[in-house]
Amino acid sequence: MPLRTIAEINRKITAGDVVVCTASEFCDMVRADEDVRDVDVITSGTKGIMSGTYATLSFKATEANAFETARAVWLNGVPALVGPCPNERLGWLDLMVFGTAVSRSDQKYGGGHLFKDIIKRKNIEFEIITDSEQRLEGQITLDDMQFATLSATRNVFKNYSAFVNPNEGCVKSIFSVTCLEGPFKEASFCGCGEINPLEKDPGFETIGIGTKALFNGAVGYITGAGTRSSVQRPNLSGYAQLNGMDPRYIGGFNTSAGPDVLCSWAIPIPITNQRVLENAKRTDDDIPLPIVDVNGRRTIGYARYSDVWKRRRAVITYRKEACLTCEHCHVEDCCPTGAFKTSGGINQYECMRCGACLVVCPCGAFGGDLGSIPLNDMQIPVTLRQSDRHNAERLMRDLKARIERGEFLLSSPVDKIAVK
Repeated sequence: MPLRTIAEINRKITAGDVVVCTASEFCDMVRADEDVRDVDVITSGTKGIMSGTYATLSFKATEANAFETARAVWLNGVPALVGPCPNERLGWLDLMVFGTAVSRSDQKYGGGHLFKDIIKRKNIEFEIITDSEQRLEGQITLDDMQFATLSATRNVFKNYSAFVNPNEGCVKSIFSVTCLEGPFKEASFCGCGEINPLEKDPGFETIGIGTKALFNGAVGYITGAGTRSSVQRPNLSGYAQLNGMDPRYIGGFNTSAGPDVLCSWAIPIPITNQRVLENAKRTDDDIPLPIVDVNGRRTIGYARYSDVWKRRRAVITYRKEACLTCEHCHVEDCCPTGAFKTSGGINQYECMRCGACLVVCPCGAFGGDLGSIPLNDMQIPVTLRQSDRHNAERLMRDLKARIERGEFLLSSPVDKIAVK
C-alpha cells in the first residue's frame, strides 16, 4: 500500500474525506475479511485502573499575608503535597495530589474520587495547616483554580494480566473488590484487548512524544514512556487540563486494598505504512492474556483476550423483583464505583460493568457473563474486570467524530519513544 504521511492525512481531515474507524469497527472488518486498506486513521482507546496519575493544582486560598507558608493541606480530606513553590505570604497554594491518596475521614474516598468531583465543578473543601500551626479552611471549585492539570506517570498499559490465587484462603489486593479466593476459585483481569492503543501500535511507530490524544475526554499529549515501561510491558506518560475532561471517563475505584483511580485514553493511530496496518489487524484472538499468581506476580499460564471480552459481556442487568431486600445490601456496600443504590438501581453513567455485583449479591438479582480463564484442565470464572471497554469505545467514537468534523488534527511526534 502507498505510504501516507500525517500531513497528507491532515489534509484529508480538513477536506472532509478522511476514512476513520474505531478500533472495534476496524477489528470487525478484519474478522469479516473486508478490505481495510482505505482506512486512514484508527481511533484506539482504553479505560481502567491507572494508579500512576496525579493532579497539579494552584489557587488562591486566602488574602495575602493571612499566613506565611502552608505545611499541610487536605482537599475533601485527601492529603495534598505542598510545593514546590512556597508562595510566601501570598495566600496561594501550589499542590500535587496522587490518584491513590486516601481521605483521612473516609477510607472509600481517594484521589480519583476527588478528581471526578473537581471536574464536576463541585465545591471542594480545603484545610490548611500553616508553618505556625494556624488552621485555615475554605472552599474552591475548578473555575477558581488558576492551574489544574492531570498527569500520567504510568497509563495506557499494553493490556495487563489475569490474577488468580493458587493457594488456600483469600488474598486482599488492588486486583480485587473483596479478596481473591483460592485455590483457583476466581480470577480478575485488566486490559481492553484489541482496542488498546499499544496493541494497535506496539512498536511506537505512530505514537511518540507530542502525540495528541484525548485524556478523560480532554485534549492532551503523550510525553513519553511511563514508569517501569519495557518492550514486553510498555505504558505511557502524558497530561491534559482538568478543564475539558468528562467525569464519565475518570473516577475512583475501591479495591480490597483501598481506593484507586480510573482514567481513560483515546489515541489516533494513523495508518502510515503496511507494518502499522498489519499490527492494527490483531484481534482479541491474537492477544495473549497472562495468568498471574497474585501472591508473587509470577506468570503461571496464558489465555487470550477473546476468552474474556465479547460484546454481550459489556452488559450487567439488575432485576429488582429478585432482590430480597437484605437488611444490609452487600452490593451497595461493595460496588467499587458507587454505581448501585438500592433506592435507584444501577446508575449506568457511573457503572463500569466490572461485574463485582454478580458475585457479591446473595440473591442472584444481577445478571451478566464475564467469561472464564482456561488454565490447565480448569475454567476459572472471572469475577471482576478492572477495565471498562464500554466507555473506552465511547471515547473512541468521540475522537472519531471530532476527526471527521475536522476539529481534531493529528500531531506529528517531536521524537520517538525509547523503551528499554
